[in-house]
Amino acid sequence: MAPPESDPVEPVTPAGRLFLLPEMNTIIHCAIGVKNKLDIDSTRSAIKNSLMLKHPRFCSLLVRDKNGREHWKKTDIDVDQHFIIVNKKTCAADDDVDKVVNEYIADLSVSTPLDMNKPLWEVHVMLEQKCVIMRIHHALGDGISLMSMFLASCRTASDPEAIPTLVTGRRPDYGKEGKQQDWRGVILRVLKMVWFGIAFSLEFVLRFLWVSDKKTVISGGDGVELWPRKLATAKFMIEDMKTVKEAVPNATINDVLFGVISSGLSRYLDHRSPKALKEGQQITGMAMVNLREQLSMQDLSEMLKNNSGSQSRWGNRFGFILLPVFYRKSDVDPLQHVGRAKTMIDRKKKSSEGHFTYHIGHLAMSLLGPKAAHILNYRVLCNTTFTFSNVVGPQEVVTMSGNPVTFIRVNTSSIPHALTMHMVSYAGRADMQIMVAKDIIPDPEFLAKCFEDALVEMKEAAAATV
Repeated sequence: MAPPESDPVEPVTPAGRLFLLPEMNTIIHCAIGVKNKLDIDSTRSAIKNSLMLKHPRFCSLLVRDKNGREHWKKTDIDVDQHFIIVNKKTCAADDDVDKVVNEYIADLSVSTPLDMNKPLWEVHVMLEQKCVIMRIHHALGDGISLMSMFLASCRTASDPEAIPTLVTGRRPDYGKEGKQQDWRGVILRVLKMVWFGIAFSLEFVLRFLWVSDKKTVISGGDGVELWPRKLATAKFMIEDMKTVKEAVPNATINDVLFGVISSGLSRYLDHRSPKALKEGQQITGMAMVNLREQLSMQDLSEMLKNNSGSQSRWGNRFGFILLPVFYRKSDVDPLQHVGRAKTMIDRKKKSSEGHFTYHIGHLAMSLLGPKAAHILNYRVLCNTTFTFSNVVGPQEVVTMSGNPVTFIRVNTSSIPHALTMHMVSYAGRADMQIMVAKDIIPDPEFLAKCFEDALVEMKEAAAATV
């Protein structure tokens, strides 16, 4: 139904229109574990008073005008319509809790769309597991936006009045380094940026046209987004990643992370099909990269309270980079995975691949409409093997309504990939949610262990170099 002319409406962003297509209908699931027993009334009250309900996107209906264009229309919120109590029995063991929560989320991912007759979010409270699951349509915002909004409603455990902060890395200022002040160094960096930008952008175009990964036991494809899912969690310690980072010159945590993915996938493929792959065979992922300037929690809190800046500082602003991973036999030096990942990531940093993919998608949406943009996105997904994202969380323990948060985990609803991995770091840990099409990858728990064992082996190899 078209909104009355007198009602204020806000156009849905191009990325939001893409996520709202029935073919995509992408939903973010954020599982938040807490230390103490959840109280229904206090949890409901916390949601009512949260900054989330002060943001116009979360108290608006999706409506379409007479031309079929999507808009957000403000409406009154009845929290009870968005509040779902889940009674699932579990044993006392932590592993059993994780299993019950993951099974519940996996079922939600393929079988339970959000109701379009109310604002596009829900809160599922799993009382027995002491876990809150936020289901938020991707049209409302990306991972960085939603993490910032969640943390703006939290407080640090050490200071109940303090808003948590996010610490993000900064790119080095090359202009201040001796030799790189030379004009020849500047020209060389510009040439590298142009070369890698053209090369990686061309590769992305070729993926859309015809270039495709060779099929393996973890490949998805057309229609796989509708297949039943399983979900497992790989758990890492940030300190272990730092130990590995120190053993590889100039490496970063992200280099270690991509090295873990390369080693873990090689381990899993070696287990499932040891004779099917050749040494060095490429498996390509789609990695999401944030293109937005980081906000402090204090700035975000003020922005939400004032309902300002929603167009320029909120929403979905991310690009994709193609992430090549190469199959290696298990007898390879584990630190070589990190070294290769560092070389690849350094080249990606010199390119504008993320910005290129963002602007190509925006241009396709503007000129051709969401269906054409979806075809472009869908073809690239079908021609690659997995999706990966990484969201930085707070370094310190935070509380939600005074209840200490024990974990923050994120995943999204199904896409044509049979394997999606979403990592969130929090308070010295990093948990990676591994969502799989269970008829293709029946043992995601073993895959999670492959990733965990890869980091352990890298840590031991790093210790041996000291």
